[in-house]
Amino acid sequence: MCTSVAFWDRGLYGRNLDLEYHFGEQVVITPRDHEFTFHHREPLSHHYGMIGMASVARDTPLYAEAVNEKGLYMAGLYFPGNAVYFEEPDPALLNLAPYELIPLVLGSCATAAEARTLLATVRLAAIPFAPGFPLAALHWQVAGPDGGFVMEPLADGLHFYDDAAGVLTNNPPYPHQVMNLNNYRHLSPRTPENTFAPALDLAVYGQGLGALGLPGDASPMSRFVKAAFLRHHAAFPEDRAGQVSQFFHILDAVSMVRGSVVTPEGRCDETTYACCCDGQEGVYYYHTYDSGCLHAVRMTEDALTGDGLRVFPLADKPQFVWDN
Repeated sequence: MCTSVAFWDRGLYGRNLDLEYHFGEQVVITPRDHEFTFHHREPLSHHYGMIGMASVARDTPLYAEAVNEKGLYMAGLYFPGNAVYFEEPDPALLNLAPYELIPLVLGSCATAAEARTLLATVRLAAIPFAPGFPLAALHWQVAGPDGGFVMEPLADGLHFYDDAAGVLTNNPPYPHQVMNLNNYRHLSPRTPENTFAPALDLAVYGQGLGALGLPGDASPMSRFVKAAFLRHHAAFPEDRAGQVSQFFHILDAVSMVRGSVVTPEGRCDETTYACCCDGQEGVYYYHTYDSGCLHAVRMTEDALTGDGLRVFPLADKPQFVWDN
């Protein structure tokens, strides 16, 4: 379960990763000369550098989401029951395993338009990274300075949707999520007029009545509605630090509190981390569930040089700033 939000006009992208376990996640910078290998195409030995959250296995970053040095962002979100990968390769298409998508797209493309052109040639193969690594059912949000789109792997192949909402969660498929927004078209950040019965003296008893009925539960459809509402109404300051802070307020509004969502196995689903990728400055910001402090890793020119991964373990302990 996850929520991803994109502001391509501001170059800010990021997500909550909601999960009941950890997967060895770390902030990882992949420099330009770190070689990516693929099952059905030649290696990518020189490419755009990128930064994001990943586990590292066999010197390979398995990115959950990342942004490259050109400001292009890509995130994979859980899409169970709908995602379809194919057992047999198609020689007429570019056959890729799901975990190979982010390295190839962010390594090769500078814009969302370039990414969409590349992905239109792809067939997703049912190939896990290695034994013991699950084949995650995913769909993807892609965004850059020129806009964004959603890609979903269905039984008849890849489907692409212009990302008008700037939001992606989980099931159902994206067109159903957008259709559901019609049920909330009456909501507003402003206090509504009394159209229920103008002859009745219906008093305004508090702020926030314009958004009365905005979902607050953790289901994928509800998170989609709430994140879309906040994305389209959030007021951003002029300074970059304030914009990053505001971005996290949006994510925090759709985060999962430990204990509020319990899986069928009896485990607590929670927002393991929230992140904001600054595509203009090349900075990856994050906070973990237990460390609410914002941490930042910059994609410096030195970090992008050479072929060795730069790995930054996460801060996962509460941190306090004492004023006395």
